[in-house]
Amino acid sequence: MDICSNVLGFSRFLSPSAVRASAYRRPIFARSSSSTQEPTLTTSISLNNRNGFSGKAEADVVVIGSGIGGLCCAGLLARYGQDVLVLESHDLPGGAAHSFEIKGYKFDSGPSLFSGFQSRGPQANPLAQVLDALGESLPCVNYDSWMVYIPEGEFLSRIGPTEFFKDLETYASPNAVQEWQKLLETILPLSAAAMALPPLSIRGDWGVLSTAAARYAPSLLKSFIQMGPQGILGSTKLLRPFSEIIDSLELNDPFIRNWLDLLAFLLAGVKTNGILSAEMIYMFAEWYKPGSCLEYPLHGSGAVVNALVQGLQKFGGRISLGSHVQNIIVENDRAVGVKLKSGQFIRAKKAVVSNASMWDTLALLPESVVPKSYRDGVNAMPQCESFMHLHLGFDAEGIREDLGIHHIVVNDWDRGVDADQNVVLISVPSVLSPDLAPPGKHVLHAYTPGTEPYTLWEGLDRRSSEYKNLKAQRSEVMWRAVERALGPGFKREKCEVKLVGSPLTHQRFLRRNRGTYGPAIEAGKATFPGHSTPIPQLYCCGDSTFPGIGVPAVAASGAIVANSLVSTSQHSQLLDAIGI
Repeated sequence: MDICSNVLGFSRFLSPSAVRASAYRRPIFARSSSSTQEPTLTTSISLNNRNGFSGKAEADVVVIGSGIGGLCCAGLLARYGQDVLVLESHDLPGGAAHSFEIKGYKFDSGPSLFSGFQSRGPQANPLAQVLDALGESLPCVNYDSWMVYIPEGEFLSRIGPTEFFKDLETYASPNAVQEWQKLLETILPLSAAAMALPPLSIRGDWGVLSTAAARYAPSLLKSFIQMGPQGILGSTKLLRPFSEIIDSLELNDPFIRNWLDLLAFLLAGVKTNGILSAEMIYMFAEWYKPGSCLEYPLHGSGAVVNALVQGLQKFGGRISLGSHVQNIIVENDRAVGVKLKSGQFIRAKKAVVSNASMWDTLALLPESVVPKSYRDGVNAMPQCESFMHLHLGFDAEGIREDLGIHHIVVNDWDRGVDADQNVVLISVPSVLSPDLAPPGKHVLHAYTPGTEPYTLWEGLDRRSSEYKNLKAQRSEVMWRAVERALGPGFKREKCEVKLVGSPLTHQRFLRRNRGTYGPAIEAGKATFPGHSTPIPQLYCCGDSTFPGIGVPAVAASGAIVANSLVSTSQHSQLLDAIGI
């Protein structure tokens, strides 16, 4: 029985690193004439099987896909002593978080805004807890700011308890500082409840009463006592939309409301009226407390994937790249393995875990074994839109030396942060990890965060002039944002590498239905599905499942599935071993 999404809904373990974890699989597909070198793997891990499956054609658990969720699930299962095999269609591991290299430039294809990797203990980032369980460390560079370009002007936004007050004094109404202070005083005390249960303690059966509820009841009770009656009353709003807290506090300053909508959208792809209060409160606890900082992994986001694969292999787990799963095989109403595109059958003795989206998982199943109600529910699930991507490699000459890693551009508040062509995110990670680019060069990734309509691209031939013209047209907003952020020293014609990705790129190379970022589920209206399916021995993890979209969330989903496949005693022993 999958109970976690109902019993433990308040712990929607998202953190600031949940910002738009998107990517496309083979960036070489969209290369321009200025780039002729094939992309290469940027990791140093042992990956012998990159051209298809070889080896023992069975495992206790077969995991479809090597995204963050799939790798977390597989790594923990290997740590538990299970024989686990990860099958990845691409020739690079990592799914939406993989890295690739062209002409000496090492690109992040997805997430680049992280925090909590260095934290430990019950309230740590779920991904940090998984890495801790696998005995893997992740060296990072700390920083505390990003550039913001909005209709009112531009400023360097710093995290911390008081830094934002200066921005409010400049760009907001005279009452904005008081409203922001009121918000912090209301929600920061609630963070103890929002972060009360470690993600690694959750499992999808009634064993959760032992591994989570009973184990952490004293600390949870202590949190409620510290909050007092008013805080306890406020904690009942954790499962409600964050907009309800905003309205109850009568926060009317337009700048504050716009800013909160932007933060919510970057976290979960919805505005404050669609995001759970628990998610926003967790983020506030991470960003607006003393000593807060953001972290970027040395050597890029590929280092995160590296660490997970190393942890998997350390405990005897296997990963096979270039191994495309064609079908999930069901016998006697149970998932018993998978059939590869090559025709080979791989048996799963205990379970099959799909890290694909709910729509793409459904497509792997024989229609006859799927209950109509389940199929209809998946097909009726609303989807987030897709992306436009721009990856650039260019000379740093003429670019200011104090360039920051992150830049956010909002063109028009009135259109809403979820409007297409309105918000552009830019990351220049080589300013913190110079090894990502050749000496004297920079690497850049810009994208529109889940706002690009798939319908504009549907049915286009990728080889046609119509498709190429549309890519040029729809990427222009990113070029202009990059020129604004980098200043007059940047010239697009001098870029040595230019890659443009579209929703069709997402669909084809990430194998994402309609190129979507994931389910568009609004707080208070629906909840993310659990991890079990109507097919016994078939489980799902990733951004189509609880707790939702974002790096910490998918890491938590993978951990929940792994925990659910072992005994409560094994689960408790792991929690003891990592000190939570």
